[in-house]
Amino acid sequence: MSRLLPGPDGGQRCGWCVGSPDYVAYHDTEWGFPVAEDRRLFEMLCLEGFQAGLSWRTILAKRENFRRAFHGFDPARMASFDEADVTRLMQDAGIVRHRGKIAAMIGNARRYADLVAREGSLAAYIWRFEPSPGDLAPPQSVTVSAVSVALSKDLRRRGWAFVGPTTMQAFLQAVGVINDHYHDCVARARADAARAAFTRP
Repeated sequence: MSRLLPGPDGGQRCGWCVGSPDYVAYHDTEWGFPVAEDRRLFEMLCLEGFQAGLSWRTILAKRENFRRAFHGFDPARMASFDEADVTRLMQDAGIVRHRGKIAAMIGNARRYADLVAREGSLAAYIWRFEPSPGDLAPPQSVTVSAVSVALSKDLRRRGWAFVGPTTMQAFLQAVGVINDHYHDCVARARADAARAAFTRP
């Protein structure tokens, strides 16, 4: 796929996004824009975990189904899920029916409260991994970075699952800890402006 491709308005965008209007909207308004809300960060951690081995487009198309099935990714509610909930989720054709991933997200929800108690908030924890500008690779040139390895290692130490370095790199890109839009992409400057105005938690 080309590095940059024209979107519906003719503006050049990261080539991966131009396949559908929903994908373009996600690219233009979410991907690479900074997130400070714990619930949204937890949702993205879950969705990126479900994405492992699949395309993000598949996950994005099912996002509303995931939100319904997992009660809006409320960590407290997810932490109370039992085997009956796992059975329910495995029968839900609207999500990715992978028992290991479902169990991992429930387990991560159970570890969420301890992380927040120790770190103050999920946002405060995640944003500690923001790389310095000098440590950034050229946009979309790597699938793993030193910070994604460090985040993955630390979450695994805390008992989290489906948080490998490649998954965490995609997560950091998605929530704006890393702005990985190409420099000539129409969304790059807006994401940079949002990051400049963003108050780190």
